[in-house]
Amino acid sequence: MDRDSQLELYGLVAVRLKEAHARVRDLQVPEGVRMALSRRLLVVTAAAKHDLADAARRLDRLMKELDEGRFPEGVEDV
Repeated sequence: MDRDSQLELYGLVAVRLKEAHARVRDLQVPEGVRMALSRRLLVVTAAAKHDLADAARRLDRLMKELDEGRFPEGVEDV
């Protein structure tokens, strides 16, 4: 991946992460579910530092799950 493509992907992932954080923050779900989703976002953020393409794939998967209303199950409310 050339430098311009990498910078473009980095910008896209950054914008989408910001959007994902806002969506998770605004969800009407138990706090335990919100925390689990926030942890997944932190994992994606950490992955972006080492493997940007993998982070983009993880973020796509998470956003698709949010779009479909699929949230972590078995998460205790705190």
